[in-house]
Amino acid sequence: MSDSSPLPPARLHPEAELARAALSTPLLSRAARLARWAGPDTRVDAGGTLVEEQLPAAAALLGLTGDDAAAYASEAWRVAVDAGLVEIVDEEAGTVRAGENLALLTGSPREVLAVWLTALETVLADAAVPDLDDLADAMDEGGRVDFSSLDWDPQADADFLDGVLGNLYLLTVGEDGAGESPVPLPALAASMLVPDDMGEPTNDVLEQVSDAMMRLDDQFRALEPAGLVAYQPVDEALMADADEEPAAPVDDTDVSRYGMVRLTPLGVYGLRARLLEAGFEAPVVGELADKGADALLDGTARFGQSAARAETELWLARREPLAAARELLAAARGADAGGPLRRLRCQQALSLVGAEAEPALREVLDDPELGGLARVWLSERGAAGVPAPSQELVFWLTVDTLAAQLAAEGNSEELRALVEGLAAQHSGFFAAAWRVDHPATAEVLDAMGRLHPDKKVAKEARKAAFKARSQHGG
Repeated sequence: MSDSSPLPPARLHPEAELARAALSTPLLSRAARLARWAGPDTRVDAGGTLVEEQLPAAAALLGLTGDDAAAYASEAWRVAVDAGLVEIVDEEAGTVRAGENLALLTGSPREVLAVWLTALETVLADAAVPDLDDLADAMDEGGRVDFSSLDWDPQADADFLDGVLGNLYLLTVGEDGAGESPVPLPALAASMLVPDDMGEPTNDVLEQVSDAMMRLDDQFRALEPAGLVAYQPVDEALMADADEEPAAPVDDTDVSRYGMVRLTPLGVYGLRARLLEAGFEAPVVGELADKGADALLDGTARFGQSAARAETELWLARREPLAAARELLAAARGADAGGPLRRLRCQQALSLVGAEAEPALREVLDDPELGGLARVWLSERGAAGVPAPSQELVFWLTVDTLAAQLAAEGNSEELRALVEGLAAQHSGFFAAAWRVDHPATAEVLDAMGRLHPDKKVAKEARKAAFKARSQHGG
């Protein structure tokens, strides 16, 4: 992902709800219980790790059993230390006490979430580390890890996991994203490894995707207790030896067998916080509600339709309809490049306003930039006495609308269909369109030339664009 352009807006759950979710995660609840359990007799080694003889008691406190109980208890203790829930009093003596951040877990939702975010960083760092047995084998006599023998680049692995989580965030918050639907693990791995312009992946790329899936399977298993994701692991039968008979019949077409992952609401909050920290512009639906109409129209210009509507509804809920309509119309004016899209967003916003706004629309009927959309609004509501638009106004509104669609969607199929429809309905469209006194006339006609499938019509559009530029000295 590039940090030069804003990401799609996220829809965050209320902080109080997210804080409750954070407190209930195994990650934070275990760390908090150990922090409250720790006392004068608790001892740690030089690295701050709970000494081995105290691990059974810690595991029992957390209700952990089995061969991995001590390891899970040690991990929970490390999270408690890293998150400031426990602090080392004397390194030589190995004594500890409750950390300052422990009190934050009974504080405000934002304070709870701040502690959870700190704890999350520990888990994310651990997730990018290879198997501990491999690390032990790669240590030299001085206790240093020989990374070359591991074939492991710590920064590259951390960056890969960050990239995967970034793509998962985009799929979750994007207009056409997965939202609350889980994403197949193969698709997520492929999003990092298969080039966009590659038709059929090569065997080498497919092998890389397969290896990445196995690595991500381990990582998402580790991240689920943090509350970041909901994860359905890879079916163990897929990792069995080819010579082994499966225990039960399997469906090779069932993609869920290859792992399914979904960001939780808490995960959306956490990844957005990390993206902001990394310098990305990551907006949230609702953050424009207390700003002016100019900020609303400019801000939602980058949103998808669904997010723009949700943001606009929140903005309108705080205002009287007539005053809101007047503010929106005033903000929609302008001959700059962003003007057409602002007017489109204004029109969409006004579609959510009731009849109380009618006086505001009548006030701009003679406005060269707003008169067209005002007539549309009034006509759609069956208002009486709406003056018919002049041909000049009709063409200006058409160019303005096409310019807005071009800015919002680029060369989309919807715009292509609109272009074909216009050319088919108005045989003399291009002969008149190039004369329209709109700053985007030439750009719109160029786009029509690119998009129209009929070569003859496309040529007419390009000629009209040339005339428009000549008329305006471009």
